[in-house]
Amino acid sequence: MNGAAARDPRDEGLGRLVAFYESLTVQSVPQIAQLYAPQAFFRDPFNEVNGVAAIERIFRHLFQQVETPRFTVTNRLREGNQAMLGWVFRFGSGARTIEIPGVSHLILDAQGRVTSHVDYWDAASGLYARLPLVGPLMRWLRRRLSAP
Repeated sequence: MNGAAARDPRDEGLGRLVAFYESLTVQSVPQIAQLYAPQAFFRDPFNEVNGVAAIERIFRHLFQQVETPRFTVTNRLREGNQAMLGWVFRFGSGARTIEIPGVSHLILDAQGRVTSHVDYWDAASGLYARLPLVGPLMRWLRRRLSAP
């Protein structure tokens, strides 16, 4: 051994995952099978699924529903088999670009593949507040429930 510490596969897996999300395209969605364990769990405010095929469906659906989706990872932390990614999700174009900040809690296996991925983001202010019929209600509720 040359004295250099061996690289942890979980660091390498996390690096590959960040690169995947920051360059995500509809054509790259099948790469999920190399980044996630076969029975990986995925949950966000709209979905809760198990398995690579179901996770791939969520991301293919994303490209059907929003214009130009893209992620920017802003923070990355890992301790043992757990990791947290801070990110900003953007979609749309020009003045109609919407930005939603969020955090992903990940659990990685010994090979660096994701076994659990749970996203946390504020769907109420990030998305619902921008909808024509729901937005005014969400803003009213926020004003009503906010401490003075």
